[in-house]
Amino acid sequence: MSFTDTLKRSLGFEETGSGEKREGEGLNLSKFIDDVKRGVENSINRNTAKPQSNPQPEQYRPKPRTVPNPQANPTPVYDDFDDYVIIPEQPFYEIVLIRPKTIDDVNYVVDQVIEEKNPVIVDLSFLQKESPANFKLAGDKIKQMRARYDAQALLLARTEEKNLIIISPKKVNVVNKG
Repeated sequence: MSFTDTLKRSLGFEETGSGEKREGEGLNLSKFIDDVKRGVENSINRNTAKPQSNPQPEQYRPKPRTVPNPQANPTPVYDDFDDYVIIPEQPFYEIVLIRPKTIDDVNYVVDQVIEEKNPVIVDLSFLQKESPANFKLAGDKIKQMRARYDAQALLLARTEEKNLIIISPKKVNVVNKG
């Protein structure tokens, strides 16, 4: 008799050939539990008696997961985000801090802002004290950058010792919140 036959019989579902339930066959829970225990004991005895091979084909067996050694692979792996890589046009901005002393230094500032697209912090105090003509020319160049190339120029500090201005290209947004 199979397990399902025993289960049906103990729960009272086994019928005779005519479609009627057999007499005296009702729900026998204790017998059912004993049958289940015997089945479990038999399967335990079978498993301990002889080792059973894994019935799953190799392609369905779980593969062991290896954890990479952090010293061997310093680059982090992002399996879920392979399709979402954002590469900026310019990887970083150099913010140049310069205290121009000649017109060549002012031209260097213009090149950094317009061609290299880097923001520049300029201290014009030396030009203001030593050469008012060059100071006026530096101011005119900053005005031209603002008009022609939409550069931004914000005064950071104006004291006797410093005259700091930040000049940034159009794509670097500098906001004055003060």
